[in-house]
Amino acid sequence: MEPGLSSVLTAERELTVTLSGDWSLLAEEVSLDEVLDALASDSVIERVSFDASGLGQWDSALIIALVAIRKTAEEQGREVDETGLPRGARQLLELAFAVPDRAETEHREPDNRFLYEVGESTLSVLHEGRLFFAFTGRVTHAFGRLLRGKAAYSGRDFGQYVQEAGVEALPIVSLISLLIGMIFAFVGAMQLQYFGAGIYTADLVGVAMVREMAPIMTGIIMAGRTGASYAAQIGTMKVNEEIDALTTLGINAIDYLVLPRIMALVLMMPLLTLYADFMGIVGGLLVGVVMLDISPMQYLQQTLNAITLSHLFGGLFKATVYGSLVAMAGCQQGMACGGSALAVGQCTTRAVVMGIVAIVISASLLTIIYINLGI
Repeated sequence: MEPGLSSVLTAERELTVTLSGDWSLLAEEVSLDEVLDALASDSVIERVSFDASGLGQWDSALIIALVAIRKTAEEQGREVDETGLPRGARQLLELAFAVPDRAETEHREPDNRFLYEVGESTLSVLHEGRLFFAFTGRVTHAFGRLLRGKAAYSGRDFGQYVQEAGVEALPIVSLISLLIGMIFAFVGAMQLQYFGAGIYTADLVGVAMVREMAPIMTGIIMAGRTGASYAAQIGTMKVNEEIDALTTLGINAIDYLVLPRIMALVLMMPLLTLYADFMGIVGGLLVGVVMLDISPMQYLQQTLNAITLSHLFGGLFKATVYGSLVAMAGCQQGMACGGSALAVGQCTTRAVVMGIVAIVISASLLTIIYINLGI
């Protein structure tokens, strides 16, 4: 029996849609234009109901028609009464409208874009923090295995990491530290000369470099250089499934890849910071001798009188903390890298950002602790 559809507007402003015949995908398609046009244009209609007493067999063709009618009615603010439909059709119709359209869900704009962005960023930071602390726990267990002699890693690789984090970093550390020392000395000399206290430029440069600037600048340099390198190396290994191969061979990836990198950077950071201290003082010496008209021996003697062992060891401890944070950030982002070349670039960027943020936060906390301890 051919499918049929008709509509009648009653005195109660109700549009009754009558369904008849067999509704099948194999049968001739029934036009819905009459009903849809009436719903879209006739403002008298307040309610839509269905009469399916003459309906025969049906399949999804009926549901497609009912979905179109109900969607148009709801868009126009009409009430829809589905009691006249078969029970199975009502259930399928409700299921079709249970979840909003995917396109509508994806493109729906939040009510407050600013709060939405803040919430998304906060959740992202918390997620990254949980991943970092979980990785810290795994590394701690790995160091426990190392102390018990059960951690397997390559000594040759460790030597290579020491060279990369140490000797090969000297040129950039030298340049930055020398310029920072010269900048501090120039600013200090310009200001202190007004009070006739130009000689104290040596104190300013010496204490600032040894206690704060040398550890921080060295840490930031290593975050952009070595931390990014760690993330890229491990991330590329993950993309190439080399880490999966190590796991298949029974080799712990944390022991083999992460431990030697962290130990190398933690070992080299205090040494690089000592070298940065020296280069910063040399930079201050060059500016001080030229601008203040004092001898190099006077400048060096004033510097030695200003710097104490607490300044020196406090700065070296900060350098050790910064080195561990940079290495942890680089290795953690490398291990969390996705499976594409794009993911390698993203994890490298996140490693640098995370390393620098960790340095700034830890520097603030350590400075507060040092002040309370009188260091």
